[in-house]
Amino acid sequence: MIVACVMGIAGQAQVVNYDESKVGPYTLEDPLRFVNGKKVKNLRDWQLRRQEILDIFQREMYGQIPPKNDIYLELKEQGITLAGFGLRRQVRMWFRSNKTGPFIDWLIVTPRYAKAPIPTVMLLNYAGNHTVLTDEAIIITESLNVPHQLSSEIKPRGFYGDPNQRTYYPVSMILARGYAYVTACYADISPDPDPATEAEQAKYAYQRCFDLWPPRDPARDDNTTSLGAWAWGLMRGMDMIEKDSLLDASRVVLTGSSRLGKAALIAAAYDERFPLVVPNQTGGGGVPLAKRNYGENITTETKSFTHWYCRAYKKYAGHEDQMPFDQHLLLACVAPRAMLVEGFDERWFDTKGEFLALQAASPVWEKFCKKGLPRVEWPKDYDTSAIGPRLGYVRRSEMHGHSSYDWVWMLDFADKVFAKK
Repeated sequence: MIVACVMGIAGQAQVVNYDESKVGPYTLEDPLRFVNGKKVKNLRDWQLRRQEILDIFQREMYGQIPPKNDIYLELKEQGITLAGFGLRRQVRMWFRSNKTGPFIDWLIVTPRYAKAPIPTVMLLNYAGNHTVLTDEAIIITESLNVPHQLSSEIKPRGFYGDPNQRTYYPVSMILARGYAYVTACYADISPDPDPATEAEQAKYAYQRCFDLWPPRDPARDDNTTSLGAWAWGLMRGMDMIEKDSLLDASRVVLTGSSRLGKAALIAAAYDERFPLVVPNQTGGGGVPLAKRNYGENITTETKSFTHWYCRAYKKYAGHEDQMPFDQHLLLACVAPRAMLVEGFDERWFDTKGEFLALQAASPVWEKFCKKGLPRVEWPKDYDTSAIGPRLGYVRRSEMHGHSSYDWVWMLDFADKVFAKK
């Protein structure tokens, strides 16, 4: 048996399986069958079944998704950027009319010569809006100054504009393809203490936008989590896009990598306004099937990231066979809208489990779009044969993060999806 032991935040050893022969049998719930056994017959039924699934994930995994807040937008700065090819706007999003309390700072970069309304790529970034471009006019993100924040070491301007970094934001290329680029730092919504003890995660994570919602109830197992909060922030970003005459809300590509790929997937599952989502390398708790028990598992997830998942999820650690759901159901909640999943070759991230989850979700696309995931074997690196018209999968080698390859696959897929709108 091939295993690895990693240490949780309390120092406990956790066994991680890397042996396919040790993946036992498991049963996946039919996305097109209600909990009571009734079959989904039409789109109206699917809306009811979709809500049933979303309720399960709020109750058992991600906690309650916060309600919609009013937004109040303040233009902080604007100008020309990227050698004249881009227009830069910095918008502070408030949630109280008197402009007090939590806020999210959005960076909006539009192609200067494109005809409005413009299709848009939206995502949360890890280390601040100033790391996207070298442009000195971009405001340095205030919320990064939190102890144990993942990005507490302030990175230089344009850090992620360097293609040598494992995560790369090619804003110029995105604009040249005719898309706008919209981003905000995830720490504006919920700081992400990592690594940290459970007490430190509880102390620091539930700040910022958590101040907008009632205090956490210690008696509940489904309190709002950081993943739920980040997803909520992306939904508020869509509220902003809908108000922006330069941006086309009907052509938005929602993406994110790793934990922020999870957040993007959750946002798209719960908010039908997102026409296309591209979760990139989400790892466990995102796209891969939990019941496979391969790579990252519920034990490692709930011990290392207590602020990402609600307390109810812990009961499935080591008892995945008792789960009345798995990640294929969350993927199915995006249907019949479009989705491309991007993986990479790291056993911890279980790329095969990603592909199997998509296969299990595909019947919903097949029922309502005629075509789902192409009927091919698990594709090898850089093989695009598993990318269909509305649902697709692709993976690559090298390091974890958004790479140039990921962006090209994403925009090629978006071009095809939006050409049919």
